[in-house]
Amino acid sequence: MQLPALPELQFQGVLRAVENYGLENPELAGAAVLGAVALLASLWLVVRWIRRPMGARLKRALAKREAIAILMHPNPDPDAMACAIGIAHLAGEVGTDATLQFTGQIRHQENRAFRTVLDLELECIGHIEELAAEDVVLVDHNTPRGFDGAERLEPYAVVDHHPGNGTGEVFTDQRTDYGACATIVAEYLDDLGGEPLGPDDSEDADFVVPSEVTTGLLYGIQSDTKHLTNGCTGAEFEAAAYLYEGVDEDLLDRIANPQVSAEVLEVKSRAISGRDVRGAFAVSDVGRLSNADAVPQAADELLHLEGVTAVVVYGRREDTVYVSGRSRDDRVHMGKALESVAADIPGASAGGHARMGGGQVPVEGAAYTHDSEIQTWDQSELTTDIFAALNGDV
Repeated sequence: MQLPALPELQFQGVLRAVENYGLENPELAGAAVLGAVALLASLWLVVRWIRRPMGARLKRALAKREAIAILMHPNPDPDAMACAIGIAHLAGEVGTDATLQFTGQIRHQENRAFRTVLDLELECIGHIEELAAEDVVLVDHNTPRGFDGAERLEPYAVVDHHPGNGTGEVFTDQRTDYGACATIVAEYLDDLGGEPLGPDDSEDADFVVPSEVTTGLLYGIQSDTKHLTNGCTGAEFEAAAYLYEGVDEDLLDRIANPQVSAEVLEVKSRAISGRDVRGAFAVSDVGRLSNADAVPQAADELLHLEGVTAVVVYGRREDTVYVSGRSRDDRVHMGKALESVAADIPGASAGGHARMGGGQVPVEGAAYTHDSEIQTWDQSELTTDIFAALNGDV
C-alpha cells in the first residue's frame, strides 16, 4: 500500500514541527526516533510478507513442521490427488515428512487409474485419531468431513478452489475463481523455480519436479475443467504450459483412457432412456446401483443431448441417494440449485459450482418440510423439487 504524498509545504511544516519538538524535548527525541525506526521496520516486514508469493509462504509453513498429513476430500478425484502429491513433493524439499490420506472410497475408473498409474501411496482413514500427523493440510476442500471427529480438526493449512468458510491456522489459499485446485499447486512450484523433469531428462537443476508430479497436476487440471474447455481462467492455461515440458505422455494416456465397467455403461443407458425432459432441462432417476461414481458420469453423458442445457441424475446406493448435476445454462447455478433442494431434507447436503454440483440424501428416517408441515421424504418427489430449483422456483 502506498501512502498518499503530502504537499511540499505541508511536508516541510511537518519537518519543522518535528525539529522544534526535538529541540524543546531532547530527552524524548531519541525515543521518538527509535520508535519511528521500529515502525518503519515493522511496515517493511509486513509489505515484504504481503508481496511474498503464496508458494514461498506455504514452503515456509511446511518447513516449520517435521511431519504433516495431507488430507483429500472424501472419494478423492484426480484434482485432489494431484494437489496432494504436489504439496507432498514441496514438503519433501524442506525435509518435512508427508502422508497422503483420504476418506471414503476411490471407485471411479478415472480415479482408480490415476492412483494406479502414478503408483500413489494413499491411506484411507475413518477417524480423527488415524491422521498421520498433528498438523493437517487440506487440499481441494476447506472444511474437514467424512470421518469421525472431523468437526474437532483445526487444519494447519488449506489449499482450495471451492467456496466455503474453512481456513487454516497458519496458511490459507482459497481461489474460488480458479477452475482447478491443481492450478494453484502448479503455481507454487513455478514460483519457487521448480524445473519440470520429463521422463527422459536428467536432473540438472536445484529444484526439479518429477514427471509423475507434473503429469498428475496436468491431468488434475484437465479433469476439473473438462480438458480446458469449461470453467477455465488464464491461470489454467499458464499452469498447463508450465507443466507441459515434464509430462509423461504414456502415463497421461493410460490415466485418461481407463476401461469402463459394465455397470457404468448400464447406468448411463438408464439415464438416457429414463430421462424426464421439460423444456431445456432433463432429470433422470437411474434407480438402485452399487457404484455411486456412475451417477456423475451419467450426468456428463446426459448433457450431450441436443436441446438440453442443464441435467440432474440421481440414484440410490444402499440407504443414500446420490445426486449429480451439470449445467451449461447461464440461468442455472447448479451448485445453488441442488443446495436449495437439499435444504428442506434433514441430513441432506449438496452444493458446487455454477456448472457442476452434487449432493447426498439419506433415505432412512429422512423428512422434509412442505407447506410448513414435516412429512416423510419420498424419493419420487425429488424430480419435482429438482425441476422447481432449476427453474428458479425456490
